[in-house]
Amino acid sequence: MPLDDVKHLMQDHFLKYASYVILDRAIPNVYDGLKPVQRRILYMLWVMHDGKLHKVANVAGQTMAYHPHGDAPITDALINMSNKGYLLDQQGNFGNILTGDPAAAARYIETRLSPMAKETLFNPDITETIPSYDGRHQEPVCLPAKLPIVLLHGAEGIAVGMATSILPHNFNETLEAEIAILEGKEYTLLPDFLTGGLMDASAYDKGKGKIKLRAKIEIRDPKTLVITEICYSTTTESLIRSIDEAAKRGKIKIDAISDYTADRVEIEIKLPRGQYAQEMIDALYAYTECEVTLHSQIVVIKDNLPWEPNVHEILELHVGKLQEHLQRELEIERDRLGEKIFEKTLEQIFIENRLYKKIENVSSYEQIHSVIESSLEPFRDQLLRSPTYEDRERLLNIPIRRISRFDLDKNQEEIAETRSLLAKVEKDLKSIKKFAIQYLKQLLNKYGKNYPRKTRIQTIQQIDMRAIETRTIKVGFDSASGFVGTKVVSDHIFECTNFDKLLLMFKDGTYTVINIPEKQYVYNEGKKVVYAGVADKKSVISLAYKDPKTNLCYGKRFIISKFMVDKIYQYMDNGMNLEFFSMKPNALLELQFIPKVHQKIAKVQVNLDQILVKGVSAKGNRLSNRPVKKLIAVKS
Repeated sequence: MPLDDVKHLMQDHFLKYASYVILDRAIPNVYDGLKPVQRRILYMLWVMHDGKLHKVANVAGQTMAYHPHGDAPITDALINMSNKGYLLDQQGNFGNILTGDPAAAARYIETRLSPMAKETLFNPDITETIPSYDGRHQEPVCLPAKLPIVLLHGAEGIAVGMATSILPHNFNETLEAEIAILEGKEYTLLPDFLTGGLMDASAYDKGKGKIKLRAKIEIRDPKTLVITEICYSTTTESLIRSIDEAAKRGKIKIDAISDYTADRVEIEIKLPRGQYAQEMIDALYAYTECEVTLHSQIVVIKDNLPWEPNVHEILELHVGKLQEHLQRELEIERDRLGEKIFEKTLEQIFIENRLYKKIENVSSYEQIHSVIESSLEPFRDQLLRSPTYEDRERLLNIPIRRISRFDLDKNQEEIAETRSLLAKVEKDLKSIKKFAIQYLKQLLNKYGKNYPRKTRIQTIQQIDMRAIETRTIKVGFDSASGFVGTKVVSDHIFECTNFDKLLLMFKDGTYTVINIPEKQYVYNEGKKVVYAGVADKKSVISLAYKDPKTNLCYGKRFIISKFMVDKIYQYMDNGMNLEFFSMKPNALLELQFIPKVHQKIAKVQVNLDQILVKGVSAKGNRLSNRPVKKLIAVKS
């Protein structure tokens, strides 16, 4: 096959695959909020519905007639959808969203449609269907959902070149927001999670931004913390693992951690000596899954194309779709009631006026229809439409017993009741917006109490992680043994923080910067340390050194502002002898010269503060033009 043909073939196949994954696998439809596998499961449960529970294995098997994949993904999708808590009733072990424990085998657990799902998702009269993948069945293109399932359930999906991450929202707040849209009022809609916790949604931006979640941590006593609610997207297992890892890295200190979670989260943390509960909370938020950030990226399918709306756009679209569904149902009900009135009125006219008597002597069937048609003509103004052949057939099939026992008063009463219902339907059709508000309020009254808000909304302050970790430690340097560190006992002890670095200045003119050790030998290769302290990048170092060849003395002042840890640097030329070193200001030195004949000045004082501060690698300033025998520090 030519290369160009292969390229074309691969491109064509890849585009088909990408389109399939986007439209039929990973991304939910905005109108009913469902992915194809979810829609097929719900439709199959509606077909099977008899009020009793069905084995999940049986439901998965039946759904395979509509879904061209195996039973495992169908079962997983059913369990996931059931655990959302809206559309399916469940019996048995469907897993635990808190602990991450899996569900029992599909043959042991049972499910059925919830009352709310039956009421809000299905109406065959207004559902468009298409042939299933093998052409043997008809399946819905989209369910006529009267709830914004995509916002209630949320959704996660990875397709080709795009992904969706829609956070779940509260049932009551979502329907109240729809009512606010219908009433032309302002509204705010924020996520809500079954796992509870605390949420900062200040950056949510109508679903285009992110939220910050925190677990709920209670102080049982000064040495005990209890986590009672966890963050969405985490489990007690992953949370405990993150706490253990933080403890191993030295970020937090714990004595023991126990998980008592069942129906409710209860993770108990015991603290060791020196650690207290109030001080530990911020560290848990900073270094563990007690705080997570979730990003919202909304991608849905609208009219067979990907769409990236915000939450408000989805809600407003759904409100329009809700009114459309309700109007179509009212129109169907109006036609049904009108037909019922027509049938009862036609039957009454036929029986009350004894029109059946006129066909007693008619011989042919065609003439019977003709006689009935002509006999009904005088009553045409009492009927909503002209009787058809099927209407006349129905009159001819009325049993004689019904004719003889016909109750005129009861029939007229039923017609009056039906007319009353029809008048109400026609009134609702004229004010469909008001009817939609009443419908939503009825759903709120009926189901709202089952879905209280679980996640509390509050502002979460950014944690200064460095401030949490910073602690004062003491470092000792023993000049006799050559050891330095936090576990070194010595007369020379200085304080620093655990973030500081240690500066070591050696007598041979080199220096290095190291991390603060517990105990480290620093007299390597015979190097003597003349200074051990904090590398603060701002202290001025003053020193004087002598050239042993010429006996001339030099002085310099510098700041070590840049360094790499564990690297050896030079602060003095090779072969020079260090005579004076100080980190203090006002370093006053006395230079005693080598005696000479006719020498008038035997010594001189020099203040090193008069030397300009330069870089650490700069040459020293000559302190005197005469050779120096001895250098003495007068004041430092």
